[in-house]
Amino acid sequence: MNVHPMLAALRRHKAGVVLIGLQIALTLAIVCNAIFIIGSRIERIGRPSGLNESDLFMVSQQWVGAPTGEDQAATDALDSLQLADLVTLRNLPDVQAVTPLNSLPLANSTWSGGANTQPDAKNEAAQVAYYFGGKDLLKTLGVRLVAGRDFSDDEVHHQAARAPRKPAVTIISQALATKLYPNGGALGKAIYFDGGSAPTTIIGIVELLQAPSAETWANDFAWNSALIPIRLDAGSSAYAVRAKPGRLLAAMNAAPAALYKANPMRVFYMGGKGVRSMAEIRANAYRADRGMAILMGVICLILLAVTGAGIVGLTSFWVGQRHKQIGVRRALGARKTDILHYFQTENLLIAGAGAIAGIALAIGLNLWLMRHFEMDRMPVPYVLLGVVVVLLLGQAAVLAPARRAADVPPVVATRSV
Repeated sequence: MNVHPMLAALRRHKAGVVLIGLQIALTLAIVCNAIFIIGSRIERIGRPSGLNESDLFMVSQQWVGAPTGEDQAATDALDSLQLADLVTLRNLPDVQAVTPLNSLPLANSTWSGGANTQPDAKNEAAQVAYYFGGKDLLKTLGVRLVAGRDFSDDEVHHQAARAPRKPAVTIISQALATKLYPNGGALGKAIYFDGGSAPTTIIGIVELLQAPSAETWANDFAWNSALIPIRLDAGSSAYAVRAKPGRLLAAMNAAPAALYKANPMRVFYMGGKGVRSMAEIRANAYRADRGMAILMGVICLILLAVTGAGIVGLTSFWVGQRHKQIGVRRALGARKTDILHYFQTENLLIAGAGAIAGIALAIGLNLWLMRHFEMDRMPVPYVLLGVVVVLLLGQAAVLAPARRAADVPPVVATRSV
């Protein structure tokens, strides 16, 4: 099909062509970046924590009238309360394993510090998130041990929460092992926490273990984690509990009641229940990401709808102005298909020009977002996807007006004669 008549017709309607082209360009720029943001958020929401998250929940509570000091007597008294709770939870028929734990991945309560391969180091080689727990730590969390062994019972001890922590052994994540020992061989090596001089031996390495915080400030050490075999004794305590397969809800309902029955001198967090499933913890951690993805999706739909409506309106206006011209072409032998293809090709020229301008705007907007909001560089496939979307939108929007144009009868050419 010859495009010269189309270009001549478009030059006679410069204002409309420019407005639609700019609208397509702006829509493409925003849609490309919005799709990129949606993809990034979805990828972030779906990243694994390293845990076996099914059938896992957390109980959080605070003692009432418990010792508040940090002397040995107070620490022992608090530990006895914690051990009694662990026995109570282990005896529940729907519970498979339980361990005291200061936090869980994505629970947004992070204990962090520095790690190094040399004693008394002034600069940390890696920032690390700490998980302090007791017996059955790996079993309860369901993390995958890729090297080394689990903690033995005699390696687990307790101390006041604020007391200096100098663990003899630790299990670290593969990411932290690679960070500290890039050439491998971290197992059995020493690690020094928080600039200390006391070595801690790496006895095991787990495949993956995410830090408790999903916020951007924790991105630099999101996978640098260390498991420490210490029960922390304080006025509050938290327990990670693994229910038997398929018995999560039953175990979650039974746990607070059993603990309260064993010792009513306590207050549960989270609205008096003190129980959160890992699924709930994950949903809360990524609530903002999910909201951003939904918002960007709504913006994309609105922009595409407005752009599509603009194309329909402009094409309908042109069809109304060209009734006689269309009738003449039909009288000269043009088929309905030829008229349909004419308007589709004409719209494709406008959309193509708008898409070229939109590519430049999309890249520029991405660079601006990178500079001001720490976004990553947008990959080329997202730009190409945006181009395909706006071109398909243009063809879909012009279809109805083009079909009305194709239905114009040849007799229209003679009505004014």
